[in-house]
Amino acid sequence: MSDQNPNPSGQVPGFPAGTPGANPPVIPPIGQMTPTGNSPTLGVSPAERAPISGVVGAIEAILRQPRRVMFCLKEPNPGGLITALLAIAITCSLVYGIIVGTFSGAEQLWAAPVKIAVGLMISTLICLPSLYIFSCLGGSQARLVEVFGLVAGLLALMTVLLIGFAPVAWVFSQSTKSVFAMGILHLAFWLVATIFGLRFLLAGFTHFNAKSFAGVQVWVVVFLLVAMQMTTALRPIVGRANSFLPAASDKKFFVNHWMDCIDAETNNVRQSAEAR
Repeated sequence: MSDQNPNPSGQVPGFPAGTPGANPPVIPPIGQMTPTGNSPTLGVSPAERAPISGVVGAIEAILRQPRRVMFCLKEPNPGGLITALLAIAITCSLVYGIIVGTFSGAEQLWAAPVKIAVGLMISTLICLPSLYIFSCLGGSQARLVEVFGLVAGLLALMTVLLIGFAPVAWVFSQSTKSVFAMGILHLAFWLVATIFGLRFLLAGFTHFNAKSFAGVQVWVVVFLLVAMQMTTALRPIVGRANSFLPAASDKKFFVNHWMDCIDAETNNVRQSAEAR
């Protein structure tokens, strides 16, 4: 009877042992693959199991090794990492807020940072319960603390990217007087940073065995709407006003506020052209 496994070592015939190509690549077992089958599950690589310590370590990890952050969030006590991620988000949002405030100066140098940091945290707390519910409906096994950790990672990555945009924003804030143009610029930077943060969030739910992302995708839309409405509720962030916050009788939907800003900018341009 013939041997059913003539080459038990797995070596490819015709290649001397130890040479490139002598052994075929080892395919990880099914249990070590993600639901998409494209990469091993968290913790297979020793580098992903390395603990993350301190704020600097958390920044390096969220930028270079996001899977390492996800693995640490699945550990029994992720509180230290979550605290570091939140500290990064708050600090970076305050720093970027100072850059926003340099456009108008005066009280905006402290008001804009406070509004941006507080608005970001409030938007997150408002949307966190719905994200946990949607993740459960999607089949995710993530605990509430792990969902909170993923959101903290989203905020940390988003605000670190905003710091990267800060020098560009400062140059424009010192070279233009248009409140509308600066608002559009900061909104574009925020959207780009948010997209990268949301990619981290969705990848995290992939590794928490989510079977459906429909609910999480709905949450993404809700989060964006809440954050944009918060910029209107806490206005002015760019530019100056007579009060720290708008009056209770001056409530607006963010789309109406943006349309008013467009109308004001159009009137300013028309008046400038007539004055010439």
